[in-house]
Amino acid sequence: MANDESPKDYRIRSHVYDGIVKSANRAMMRATGMQDEDFKKPIVGVISTWAENTPCNMHLDKLSLDAKKGVQEAGGWPVQFGTITVSDGISMSTPGMRYSLPSRDIIADSMEAAVGGHNADALVAVGGCDKNMPGSLIAMANADIPSIFVYGGTIMPGKLDGKDIDLVSVFEAVGAMNAGEMSEEEVRRIECNACPGPGACGGMYTANTMASAIEVMGMSLPGSASHPGISDEKHQDVEAAGKAVVNLLKKGIYPHDILTREAFENALTVIMALGGSTNSVLHLLAIAHAANVEMTIDDFNTFQKKVPHIADLKPSGKYVMYDLYKAGGVTAVEKLLLKNGYLHGDCMTCTGKTVAENLAEFPDLTPGQKVIMPLDKPLREDGPLIILHGNLSTEGCVVKVSGLKTRRHVGPAKVFDSEQAAIDAVMADEVVPGDCVVVRYVGPKGGPGMPEMLTLSGLLSGKGQGESVALLTDGRFSGGSHGFVVGHIAPEAQDGGNIALLKTGDTIIIDQDTRELTMEVSDAELAERRRQLKLPPLETRGVLGKYAHLVSSAATGATTDFWKK
Repeated sequence: MANDESPKDYRIRSHVYDGIVKSANRAMMRATGMQDEDFKKPIVGVISTWAENTPCNMHLDKLSLDAKKGVQEAGGWPVQFGTITVSDGISMSTPGMRYSLPSRDIIADSMEAAVGGHNADALVAVGGCDKNMPGSLIAMANADIPSIFVYGGTIMPGKLDGKDIDLVSVFEAVGAMNAGEMSEEEVRRIECNACPGPGACGGMYTANTMASAIEVMGMSLPGSASHPGISDEKHQDVEAAGKAVVNLLKKGIYPHDILTREAFENALTVIMALGGSTNSVLHLLAIAHAANVEMTIDDFNTFQKKVPHIADLKPSGKYVMYDLYKAGGVTAVEKLLLKNGYLHGDCMTCTGKTVAENLAEFPDLTPGQKVIMPLDKPLREDGPLIILHGNLSTEGCVVKVSGLKTRRHVGPAKVFDSEQAAIDAVMADEVVPGDCVVVRYVGPKGGPGMPEMLTLSGLLSGKGQGESVALLTDGRFSGGSHGFVVGHIAPEAQDGGNIALLKTGDTIIIDQDTRELTMEVSDAELAERRRQLKLPPLETRGVLGKYAHLVSSAATGATTDFWKK
């Protein structure tokens, strides 16, 4: 379509089967089961992020077999690979959390290397956790072979005493126990019932946010974001993706045909409407960078101003992704937005059809559903993700304001150079209403790895301080975090950003109306503090050392190849 090669001459592009190399490669491939007629088929890489250590990914090995079946039925030759995954939920508040964001780029690099090194003609990626989804999209954009992503699906809600609970309920229960409002046995009951089986965390957290964004961008089949992980629809979805990627190959439709500026604008619109995760800022910027699409952090403010927040979903709302599925799913929300002029309907998708053509085949929102508000009666008239600027974050940072009543917070800083130090202070009741808790040196370079602060935000919420105490960091927040949380402060402390100059007692101003994050410290005083600043040394060894020396600012997506033009 936008490629000079004939899409039917699958192996011409790689020249793998020319001359002597042809015989050598055939000999190797025959050992894997290929026969004479199979050498005429396109090779389709099927890569899953299956892992036994997390419910998000524990079922993906079986789903990838469905993808293989679809590829075979469509006339392709599937070749299955695997890659790593790191679960935020498992690594939270441990040293392992530093590996979470770097794993996104490791996943992307490993997928690109696998399909590039084996000259695959197309790619189906099956993922189910926060970082393996954007990692898959970065790989697809860089490899630029016909590709489809399949989401492993959301987890079913946990049930306790007739109420829905989830993983975030556990973090908040610990905070409530610390405040003396819940017993240890009650916390254990929540722990034992929060995660009932396979699937990604159930609210509009990072996994469901990115699944929704990827679908609306056109890189997943319609409905993929909403189908629960253990549903029959999910198995059908994965098999259909295997067939659809061969169709993309025949039609000559590549990721660069789908991942356009307009596709990213559609993603920004849906994320604002659904009240998505702050992590979407990092991930969409990184995917856009890989796709050579011009996009900046301030594009989020452009769409925040004009897209209403209409989804009553956790962490700030009542419902989970399974409830949205029953209400009509992400496709029904897209239809509502398209009908009212919020989406580009003419964008190409992985079905070979446009967004508008796909949505015409799906129903509207279920009558009587309560998950999605009418556009004229939204939860907020604008979006809940706001980019702030000021002398505390000159490159920008992100605050999620869904469910917040407070629009402006002015208070004294309590500064900590590690998350654990801040947790200890909260547990010791040293943090009081009005405070601005600041955790620094946990950015992409300083962490290294930009760990999430879900334990800290969950503790504050559980203690009833989620709105009265502001929490700021150059690190990240989980999609499950809520309250007055400001993340991705850039430049980070390790880069000498002004957050490194902040002292306990300095007054901080956070204002969502003026989009301001400032500290009341004079330029002269900041200059003097900078003269005295001594930054800690960067990590130098292993994966985290490489990451610390390569990673870009959070304001550009924390990518590891930002020099690429």
